Amino acid sequence: MPASSPAPVTSASSRANRGWWDGNADDYQVEHGAFLRDEGFVWGPEGLDEADARLLGPVSGRRVLEIGCGAAQCGRWLVRQGAEVAAFDISHRQLRHSRRIDLEVGVDVPVVQADAEALPFAGGSFDVACSAYGALPFVADPLAVFREVGRVLRPGGRFVFSVSHPIRWAFPDDPGPRGLTSDRSYFDRSPYEERDEHGTLTYVEHHRTMADWINLLAASGLTITALTEPEWPEGHEGVWAGWSPLRGRHLPGTAIFSCART
Repeated sequence: MPASSPAPVTSASSRANRGWWDGNADDYQVEHGAFLRDEGFVWGPEGLDEADARLLGPVSGRRVLEIGCGAAQCGRWLVRQGAEVAAFDISHRQLRHSRRIDLEVGVDVPVVQADAEALPFAGGSFDVACSAYGALPFVADPLAVFREVGRVLRPGGRFVFSVSHPIRWAFPDDPGPRGLTSDRSYFDRSPYEERDEHGTLTYVEHHRTMADWINLLAASGLTITALTEPEWPEGHEGVWAGWSPLRGRHLPGTAIFSCART
């Protein structure tokens, strides 16, 4: 179904990132759409594919929620596997791209515009929740997101999400040799921010250490079942922002947390 009317945002981070993604969704899909594929589930710039990784387990016949879906490429792959999918994103423009791809490939993913800190779904609605770099790097309160995910999952439900590996924040976001030398403290949790000429926040990403992520998940009541650090594969020569074969041979770029609701 088409995106709903915009949902209320809960923080300055949400307002800034909604505006940024609405303004940059077209360029993002042009630049990265081929890598993501219209019906593909790629966990990160290393190209780890859910078709191979199977981190979500069997999805056929299960209700699956995609968090921060962008153009819902992952959700479309899940539909092809027999899952009943719902997806959301904070950006209306990203969801317009989702609808465009639906029409092009003949697979419909029901989407809604929403903020991950306040999910518009009933409790216990889903068997699985997933997010490939969606929402969590950009929210001010990840604990609220984790608690919301726990609320909408059924007992025994699975939640898997990927984010930039925390160690990357200690290094410049540069795919070349400069990106191999740390220039800041790993423990500096200052967010990366962009502001306009008036000082208004227009984009923000938040840094959490590995311990922060683990402790937040523990506080939410979700149980971590696995941590995956994809290695850069041989033959993959693509560059995505600070991700590259050079850096990928030395530093993990993505962390994938697998969790369960008890």
